[in-house]
Amino acid sequence: MARPTKARRICMEAAYDNFCPNGVPAREKVIMTMDEYETIRLVDLEKCTHEQCAKQMGIARTTVTEIYESARYKMADSIVNGKTLEISGGNYRLCDGTALFCCNKICRRTSTSVGKDDIQRKETDQMRIAVTYENGEIFQHFGHTEQFKLYDIENSQVVRSQIVDTNGQGHGALAGFLTEAGADVLICGGIGSGAQSALATAGIKLYGGVSGAADEAVEAYLAGKLDYNPDVRCSHHEHEHSCAEHKCGEDKHGCAGNEMLS
Repeated sequence: MARPTKARRICMEAAYDNFCPNGVPAREKVIMTMDEYETIRLVDLEKCTHEQCAKQMGIARTTVTEIYESARYKMADSIVNGKTLEISGGNYRLCDGTALFCCNKICRRTSTSVGKDDIQRKETDQMRIAVTYENGEIFQHFGHTEQFKLYDIENSQVVRSQIVDTNGQGHGALAGFLTEAGADVLICGGIGSGAQSALATAGIKLYGGVSGAADEAVEAYLAGKLDYNPDVRCSHHEHEHSCAEHKCGEDKHGCAGNEMLS
């Protein structure tokens, strides 16, 4: 049984996806896939080596060479023989900005920010689910999460998602951030009692004690099958220190024992 082809990571889909001879009716069409287009962009426009291109696309260097040669042939066939060149399809996935070799230029990561003006607005008839996020997984300590992934839901389906940075804010600021972001639901791992109170005050429904892939957790929630812990606590801080080591109410990294806002 043949191994399944690995999806190629690309930064963005082609903004211009159809090219044809000017003034001459093209009788034939050449299809360049989106991953072939990406190798042209990276190698010929960005001047990346095949090794650098391979790291950014998450595939082997030899695979990049094969894709690149195919793309160059199709481009030449279109130009020399007057065929319409269409860019579409292919086995690819869009970069979410979390990959080790992310370009940090035009992919989604560069647009993520805690600023509310940078977060895409949800429609009035949509629900927004926020998930503590790291490399595709649910980050397990709410107060230390560096990113949220936001999912906009309509008719029980995800219609859009975006990843936003928190800039290292603590529990209290994160609760306020989620409120401004329009979150209706939060899915996370561990979370302190103070942050839970802040979320409840803001009307954000909490599903804590969840682990695994963020996308799968959202799918499980929409199917009514999410496995969560209604009595979740942030055990991370309980291992680091107890309230006996500092006064409850002190600002010590936002643990459950001292969250004022909390």
